[in-house]
Amino acid sequence: MKRLKVGLVGLGEVAQITHLPVLESLYDKYEVAALCDISPQLLQELGEKHRVPRENRYTDARQLAGQADLDAVFVLNSDEYHAECAIHALHNKKHVLLEKPMTLNIADADAIIRARDAAGVHVMVGYMRRFAPALARMKEELQTLGPIKYARIRDIIGPNRFMIEQSGVVRKFDDLPEGAMGDKLARRAEQVSEEIGDAPQKLRNAYGLLCGLNSHDLSAMRELLGMPKRVASAHCWNDGWNMTATLEFDGYCATFETGFDKQRRFDAVIEVLGETKSLLLKYDTPYIRHLPTTLHIHETIGEAYDETVHRPTFKDPYTLELEAFYDTVVRDIAPKTTPEDYKQDLVIFGMIVEALRKQERTEG
Repeated sequence: MKRLKVGLVGLGEVAQITHLPVLESLYDKYEVAALCDISPQLLQELGEKHRVPRENRYTDARQLAGQADLDAVFVLNSDEYHAECAIHALHNKKHVLLEKPMTLNIADADAIIRARDAAGVHVMVGYMRRFAPALARMKEELQTLGPIKYARIRDIIGPNRFMIEQSGVVRKFDDLPEGAMGDKLARRAEQVSEEIGDAPQKLRNAYGLLCGLNSHDLSAMRELLGMPKRVASAHCWNDGWNMTATLEFDGYCATFETGFDKQRRFDAVIEVLGETKSLLLKYDTPYIRHLPTTLHIHETIGEAYDETVHRPTFKDPYTLELEAFYDTVVRDIAPKTTPEDYKQDLVIFGMIVEALRKQERTEG
């Protein structure tokens, strides 16, 4: 079996808790052959831990992209640098796995698509929730549901550190280059402005929430239900960090609710209700591996009311995602989560922001 040599750009929380451990567990498919981070101490520590040669440790993503023996690059750094780092890799004809959100605006998404097509390689967006077998089972069950009466999408979570501090360790150092945070914030402001224009900070925060946490929710919703026709209404509060919206589909509406609290739990579900049957897809935190994604089916048949819970596997969605990426590269097949697919989420984010903007004008 061919082992893919991969380089990782960005060695923060998601790389340390999920990607690096999963890559090592899939040792028959992957070799971690290069690492890149702007923190020299973090780069040295993780380089030693994962046995990456010193000459294959970089503080510049362009240098990693140029390493001749790499098959693929995982772009795991901060959102504002995704497009730049992905395009460097694509110019060097590397396959790319991009953590979500792929980009903060459509212009950068289109630039990635052009670079991918010119290179003749694959780009896959890291929507691990869409690789959960419970979601596939829900898609099958939707065919037996009959007309949809209502749907709801909910994602309200506590701080990630609440999960990590009880289950793992994330290493951080205070040796970032001078001006790194200022550059990050300036890039973010520019990229968000390009997509939503001039907007108050409250709406910019709401857009950031949509791109970050809720890209998972709305992407999975699209796979199950398709694109909404419009956003009938939307509200946000708590400086934009809590939000609700009503999404209109053919013949029914879906409610979307999201935000943060200080609970040590993860509350993420998609529920679809028919006349006599309902389906509830329940996700748990990705920061504790192997917590299952489950499908709960509620159905009335004659005199009986049945409740069943389906747990197709304990294999975590990140592992399933990286197995799918391996097949994409080795078998040369288009991934499910393409850049074109991701652009549909940017369209929904824009629809919600416009509804929020309209509500803000109404409230004066």
